[in-house]
Amino acid sequence: MTKIKQDLLEVVEATMIPEVEAYIEDLHKIIEKKEHTDDTMDEVREMESFLVELQNIIYAVNENKIDDEQAQEIYEKIEKLIEEHSEEK
Repeated sequence: MTKIKQDLLEVVEATMIPEVEAYIEDLHKIIEKKEHTDDTMDEVREMESFLVELQNIIYAVNENKIDDEQAQEIYEKIEKLIEEHSEEK
């Protein structure tokens, strides 16, 4: 496996999936407390869909269904998301 694919797997598995799962869990806690809005429900659906996309990236890399150029593009997009998220904090 190439370095870019290894890097992509690492960022998805070690950073993105745990962050998304934690956020979904936080949203579910809001729902359980009956403090949610329609926006909260939409956010849950969007995050669950995003989680599936991340799992699909792992599958595609492991099954060699994407090339290095695609892996690089996805990696750069994820790095940008991480950077934007860290700036919001």
